[in-house]
Amino acid sequence: MSPEFPRTLAIFCKVVDNYGDIGICWRLSRQFHAEHGIAVTLWVDDLASFRRIWPAVDTQAAVQDIDGITVRHWAGQDGEYAPADIPDVVIEFFGVDLPPGYIEAMAQCEPRPVWINYEGLSAEEWVEGCHRLPSMHPRLKLTKHFFFPGFTDKTGGLLRERGLIEERERFQADPAAMAAFLARFGVTQDEKASRKVSLFCYPEAPVAELFEAWEQGGSAVTCLVPEGVARAQVSAFMGADAMAGACATRGALTVRVIPFMPQTDYDRLLWACDLNFVRGEDSWVRAQWAARPFVWHIYLQDENLHHVKLRAFLEKYTVNMQSLVDFSLCWNGAREGRMDPLWTSLQAELPTISRRAREWEAQMSANGDLVSNLLDFARSLR
Repeated sequence: MSPEFPRTLAIFCKVVDNYGDIGICWRLSRQFHAEHGIAVTLWVDDLASFRRIWPAVDTQAAVQDIDGITVRHWAGQDGEYAPADIPDVVIEFFGVDLPPGYIEAMAQCEPRPVWINYEGLSAEEWVEGCHRLPSMHPRLKLTKHFFFPGFTDKTGGLLRERGLIEERERFQADPAAMAAFLARFGVTQDEKASRKVSLFCYPEAPVAELFEAWEQGGSAVTCLVPEGVARAQVSAFMGADAMAGACATRGALTVRVIPFMPQTDYDRLLWACDLNFVRGEDSWVRAQWAARPFVWHIYLQDENLHHVKLRAFLEKYTVNMQSLVDFSLCWNGAREGRMDPLWTSLQAELPTISRRAREWEAQMSANGDLVSNLLDFARSLR
């Protein structure tokens, strides 16, 4: 095996969860290229969603270079490919179907590329047993391997760029820098003493009930919500369309609608807030690296399978933090309850949750970073 392996890599991404899927794939692409010098091609079907998290994206371009990464619009399954088009490593994200012609070209390569199915993040126990398992193609001489992110050293770990923790520590140790960042979104000096909360959730979250609990609560809350998130409920609170820049205050609650932002700025938003509501996978992982309290809204699945996944994570994460368990289950529709008493209990336990967030970050860091772990595995297959 060459010590330079891999020199080239492709990621295939179909956007299902609006921003989470492309968010993960873009972070992967950037880290492979920036930290390991790999030439990356990112195939993505939804350039409009991509543009919302990375404004440099041209939604009309079939092929474009963004920060040294080749981005190709994945317009369909048709197309002819040659072995020369195939990179050293091919990653299909969340089990997407690669174009048949691409797979045929992979089988003609010598040596054949390392083929990875990058799976979704879960705390369920079965993940450890499936991590790195092979799957033979039924017709061609190709083997796919499953690679699972996870929370133990028997999985691939979590996505984390080099120097991320140090950068976050510098930012959080600088109150002036955090205040200046929040001021970009209109947060005033009068709001400085309020509890800053970022809100990113799916439409079915009980946002109206949470807003009512905050509005009638005894502590001031400033909620920062990206444009388009929980739009109907945010608009109802404001009495107007929830456009970026809109702001309304009722009782103890101020809601500010902020624009979607590049991933680097979203990290800073999580770092600057006291509590983060996150959804899906990408923002969920970034909240863990923020080392701040967070509430996770999981992607809805048929037959409430997402509740199993939610409970598996809560069992690992919530050590003696019953208020976070109760609030999270209600937030995700896994248990009935009223938001006002749940919020009162959660708010009282935030200092304990903050300490746990720090412990968890150190625990996750000990598992190594996912990209390095994935490359070590790919090299072991050559």
